[in-house]
Amino acid sequence: MSVGILTLIVLALAVVGFFVGRSRAMSSVGGDARKLHSLPGYYGQTVSLFTAVPAFALMALWLFVQPMVIDARIVGQLGPQIAEDATASKLAMEDVSRIASGLDALQAARGMTNEEMRDMRADFSDIRGRLAEVGVALGSEVNPQIFEMAKDYRIMQARGAMMMSVLVLAAAAAGFVVALRRIHGEFRARNVSETFVRWLLIASAGVAILTTIGIVMSLMSETIRFFGMYPIADFFLGFTWNPQFRGGSDLGLIPLLWGTLYISFVSMVVAVPIGIFAAIYTAEYAPPKVRAVVKPVIELIAGIPTVVFGLFALVTVGPFLRDYIAMPLGLGNSGSSVMTAGLVIGVLNIPFISSLTDDIINAVPQSMRDGSYGLGATKSETIRKVVLPAALPGIVGAILLAASRAIGETMIVTMGAGAAAKLGLNPFEAMTTITVKIVSQLTGDIAFDAPETLVAFALGMTLFVITLCLNIFALWIVRKYREQYE
Repeated sequence: MSVGILTLIVLALAVVGFFVGRSRAMSSVGGDARKLHSLPGYYGQTVSLFTAVPAFALMALWLFVQPMVIDARIVGQLGPQIAEDATASKLAMEDVSRIASGLDALQAARGMTNEEMRDMRADFSDIRGRLAEVGVALGSEVNPQIFEMAKDYRIMQARGAMMMSVLVLAAAAAGFVVALRRIHGEFRARNVSETFVRWLLIASAGVAILTTIGIVMSLMSETIRFFGMYPIADFFLGFTWNPQFRGGSDLGLIPLLWGTLYISFVSMVVAVPIGIFAAIYTAEYAPPKVRAVVKPVIELIAGIPTVVFGLFALVTVGPFLRDYIAMPLGLGNSGSSVMTAGLVIGVLNIPFISSLTDDIINAVPQSMRDGSYGLGATKSETIRKVVLPAALPGIVGAILLAASRAIGETMIVTMGAGAAAKLGLNPFEAMTTITVKIVSQLTGDIAFDAPETLVAFALGMTLFVITLCLNIFALWIVRKYREQYE
């Protein structure tokens, strides 16, 4: 049974449990809802939650653990030499998984029985052709051992899916029965239901924390592996970026870091004043009819894909800056430059700063404005000396969000700034950023265990630390200026 069908069945049981639990509660008091401890809906919610939550928790745990168990058993069949080699075992498991997926598709396409699939061997003359028919291209002859392991892999997956279905449905049925037996007029269904919901909310909030921990751990493990192959001092203090993939590579961070910060700085110079001024106008000066038009139009920019902005930078902004500014002033002759990418990223970030700042300004209590007007201040003085200082913490957060987006932008930089990793002050020269090099180091037919590939994780960890420092700096500013208004 597929995960989707199993999920629908559990949800259907939960819906049925809601109505059955509500009906049982009403029947226990002779249809008089006033005799119930809680509202009738809480009894239905209790049965529904007892049915769905344990079942879905078991399903999530099973889907997380099962692949690791199956992979461990399959790797054990490779032999000690391959199993102890992390790279070799990983490549072998990729072949096993790919062939197993192809066999699944082949069985579905040709309507083959399980017995026919078990009898299939890797030495069949047309096995590569059969797999190619379902989109699995193999570059060489199929290894008989790998083929048999793929068949075992399919069997383990099928058995695991069957066991999961049985256990999940059993958990849902058990929860349904247990909750239904507890339903009576004096049962504190509201307390149980609200406790369930509170823990669900806590778990939902914990997902963000666990995700962050997972990101850090995945980056950290490969970063440590990279620094075991390449000197950490040469990486952080190196002024040359020249990956060779055949030894003798220079993987200095400073040129990439400079390009990232330079382009981000240009973008923030564009986005911050325009975004804040636009927010002040829409929040304080614009008539309601004008605000109803201007604010949505500004926010439309945020919905444009970044690849479209990249094309705009490549076709329009870059040639314009080259032909009318850079070449006449003798500053360069390339359409790809720091200024091109910075301007376009700045335009991209305007709606983020404008929209958030607008909402923050509107959240400032009207009583503060009225008090300023009562003291004789003008509208502009009220905005500068009352509204903006009161809204400063939120504005700093908006700027931080835009800065993080500028630092992490890839597509616009690729098309608008070029791929040259170098140091320089000329904004009309081509440069690149950390994110662009992360993509370039992980694409192509390259060895995953090479320093030139693993350096992408070190670059990603660097970006993470930069963003963390930005958050800490913003928090310091917020706390410092909040003390003046508390």
